[in-house]
Amino acid sequence: MENLDLIALFNTHVLPHIVNIAIAIAIFVIGRWVVKIIKKVLVKALEKTNTDPILSDFVLSIASTMMMFIVIIAALSQLGVDTTSFIALIGAAGLAIGLALQNSLQNFAAGVMIVLFKPFKTGDFIEAAGVTGVVEQVGIFTSNLKTGDNKQIIVPNGQILNGPITNYSAKDTRRVDMVFGIGYDDDLKKAKEILERLASEDDRILKDPGCKVALSELADSSVNFIVRPWVNSADYWAVMWDMNEKVKLAFDDAGISIPYPQIDLHMNKEDASK
Repeated sequence: MENLDLIALFNTHVLPHIVNIAIAIAIFVIGRWVVKIIKKVLVKALEKTNTDPILSDFVLSIASTMMMFIVIIAALSQLGVDTTSFIALIGAAGLAIGLALQNSLQNFAAGVMIVLFKPFKTGDFIEAAGVTGVVEQVGIFTSNLKTGDNKQIIVPNGQILNGPITNYSAKDTRRVDMVFGIGYDDDLKKAKEILERLASEDDRILKDPGCKVALSELADSSVNFIVRPWVNSADYWAVMWDMNEKVKLAFDDAGISIPYPQIDLHMNKEDASK
């Protein structure tokens, strides 16, 4: 009789809990497996649409987090946990954390804006928040830039979005702005011919639009020419450096000086009798 009572007690009170725990574990395991499958489907879908890697990573991170949250809520609900109170508790905790982490939330919002509006993408060379470098990664809170000397700079997204952003890679072509000065006693026409010839001989300089060579200023110590060729963005620095060297060598061969700032002082001697 006692055995029957124990069995009845087990079936009435213990077995339902065991079943609920088993079902909750099954919900969690199967739900996690389903989340992985959905994540793989999303990855393939984003790859087919050639979505920017920054946006892909961001979407996958948010989607997987939300789906796992739903799975956990479903498992807890099966265990009899009051998920309404649980969600309310999470909301209250989220509000408290949000107030404590205002700067982090600002960076998060800025990261969302960067991903949505795409002022730059991975691989772009940009200047933002006082630093310059190639974009390696845009995360939820920070972005990683690599400088020309191979240093990694981690910049909060809020600082990037709250200031000017210069994207040097946004356009296929760029104009190289250079200034070359000659002395007032040098041959003006010869100097201009040399600058035009050097620009026309460089195959990296685009023919359309053409290179502008003009006298821009009669300065205090020099007569200044502007040289403004258009090049492919990848050739910008190489063309600038090569032109500086070629112009110096060509001016030296032609006897044209490149003056440096100087001041002439004229002193009058006072009369010795005074």
